[in-house]
Amino acid sequence: MKKNFILLIGITPLILITLFIKKLGSSTYFAAILTLTVIFTLFMSYLYFEKSDNGTKEIAIIATLSAFAAVARVPFAMIPNVQPTTFIVAISGLVFGPYEGFLVGSSAAFISNIFLGQGPWTPWQMVAWGVIGAISGLIGKGNKRPKTEVFAIICLFYGFLFGAIMNLWHIVGFIKDINKTTILLAYINSFPFDLLHGLGNFFFSIIFYEKFYKILFRFKLRIT
Repeated sequence: MKKNFILLIGITPLILITLFIKKLGSSTYFAAILTLTVIFTLFMSYLYFEKSDNGTKEIAIIATLSAFAAVARVPFAMIPNVQPTTFIVAISGLVFGPYEGFLVGSSAAFISNIFLGQGPWTPWQMVAWGVIGAISGLIGKGNKRPKTEVFAIICLFYGFLFGAIMNLWHIVGFIKDINKTTILLAYINSFPFDLLHGLGNFFFSIIFYEKFYKILFRFKLRIT
């Protein structure tokens, strides 16, 4: 019952967005509600984790993977949008599941920004990487293991998915006149950076996928 209640509250912001957009029809209200939804989603995700019955082993592996994904981002900060964090988050979700993947992704963003700089972009990065971890968890349901090439292509797509979510932050934060043209221009301008992100993910997957999967899957067998 408690889990169902928390999940119900978690989807409430999505319902509110639809109702407010239809009623108000204002980009200002849309920006405020969308930002609050991002923060509220993160809050409910960690509240669910706090209320769950995860053991110390599960908590330890989530914390370890989050820290590893965060630290791996720092040395690549000078290369625009190329870093192994997305790959690590994706493979963590693939092995351990969607909820664990979300937590690893969101925590990795927050931890890495302690070194790289916190700001209003942090919650959006947390949700973006969290979503990537969750999607990978759904792909890996039932211990399904994609081939290396397939997973690399998925991670290539994640570069554009991450960019699409972060573009929302740019649009609601910096564009005063939000319309189809300004939204399209925002996504066109971000395309080269999203492509670099995706290609970086692709090559990290090609090189490290097999080794990382075997290591993480062994950890999974030990804690289950």
